[in-house]
Amino acid sequence: MKIVLGVTGGVAAYKAAELVRRLQQEKLDVQVIMTRAAQEFITPLTFAALTGKKVITEMFSADDSSPANVESAIEHIAIAQRIDLLLVAPAAADMLGKFAHGIADDFLSTLYLATKAAVMVAPAMNVNMWEHPATQENLATLRARGVHVVDPDEGYLACGMTGAGRLAATETIARKVCDVLGLRADLAGQTILITAGPTREDLDPVRFITNRSSGKMGYALAEAAVRRGAHVILVSGPTELNAPEGADWVPVRTTEEMRRAVNERAAETNIVIMAAAVADYRAATTSAMKIKRGSEHLTLELEPTPDILAELSRSKGNRLVIGFAAETDRLAENARAKLARKGSDMMVANDVTQEGAGFDTDTNIVTLFLRDGREIALPKLSKLEVAHRILDAALELQRRR
Repeated sequence: MKIVLGVTGGVAAYKAAELVRRLQQEKLDVQVIMTRAAQEFITPLTFAALTGKKVITEMFSADDSSPANVESAIEHIAIAQRIDLLLVAPAAADMLGKFAHGIADDFLSTLYLATKAAVMVAPAMNVNMWEHPATQENLATLRARGVHVVDPDEGYLACGMTGAGRLAATETIARKVCDVLGLRADLAGQTILITAGPTREDLDPVRFITNRSSGKMGYALAEAAVRRGAHVILVSGPTELNAPEGADWVPVRTTEEMRRAVNERAAETNIVIMAAAVADYRAATTSAMKIKRGSEHLTLELEPTPDILAELSRSKGNRLVIGFAAETDRLAENARAKLARKGSDMMVANDVTQEGAGFDTDTNIVTLFLRDGREIALPKLSKLEVAHRILDAALELQRRR
């Protein structure tokens, strides 16, 4: 997995070299970006030697022998699209302010705006700067956006003062990086079946009924579960996505095909997550020939498709069954009703009219509805982060049994 380590100015910058080594022990591919202030405390050569990569220090090349070009001008975009995490450690107060207010005046702050990867900051600064209302307001803004914050430790600071502001321990930061990226083995030994994508119901050889699902949420769940050591069976309707390496991919097209695939494999599972957007209706009769255009209105008779989630919940035994509810109004009311009607253990609901939570987005805003009455509302997060939160909740349900 690829991460960027952003190093900002401050005495704690030297600790970033140790952090690089610790992250490499987790088999992470680390790219270092340094601000100008960081270079006053530690040289780019140190990080280049540790990572074997060019350390990025400027938005554009400052070397006359290597003038700025189109490639260097869009480098932040290229990096933003291929990383799994942006980690800033140490994160100085001014960089937190830039992130919070959308100021993009160097490579690191521009990368923050350009990436859709998870973001983590580990602040380090003088205790008075840490406690200042401006710093705390900036942190509150970032937390509300889903940025992960590794709070500083308390102790003797380089400035001679004592209090909060010392960069968190390398091990603490590395452990939280692993948590966010899902580099855990807490699902080892478990088999998880996940459905994803839409299903298609034919009207004739040319046309079909379907929906706007891209499959991104289901595939993110599969990726997260694989990372955490599970044996994953991914039953997928038609999508343009690549199945995560290590998952058993079972392609299907119609709701009936998905039903058969799920029923054939459910017995071997510990958890079933029905993230697919299954077509609720199909044509009562399908034409063997293309339906020709005419001048009169055409009426289609539709019939319900099999209710895979309800069927599975009735015979779930000791396995967990988790459903999804894409709603456009009365989210809690509809999700609770669906949870009771289907008989599943958890319902993951989102309002698809919300910006950042609809179909074919890279983010999601969901609420987890549990049978014991609890509701867990999540902020807007990447779909991979949402996937990890769902798996966390599933593990908690297993432990409570």
